[in-house]
Amino acid sequence: MPESFSKEVTIVNELGLHARSAAKIAGISQKAKAEVRIVRDGTAVDAKSIIDMLTLACGKGSRIRIEIDSASDMNILKKIVSLVESGFGE
Repeated sequence: MPESFSKEVTIVNELGLHARSAAKIAGISQKAKAEVRIVRDGTAVDAKSIIDMLTLACGKGSRIRIEIDSASDMNILKKIVSLVESGFGE
């Protein structure tokens, strides 16, 4: 079983995790060598799938965890964390 790395963040932008912000996460996640997941309240979804992320219904203030399966994707984790913490640049 691969070692997992993760970071918890809070959705700070007014619109929450919506289609445009999910697309930004998916774009970053596509470059990962291994799995990237977004987890909310115990439900994990593929961060490469916009639709999957939207099913989490993450409004402003939602706590999510971003998980990666490979240390080689640590830069992907950092980029997604930075994107969420910046409010997706909105």
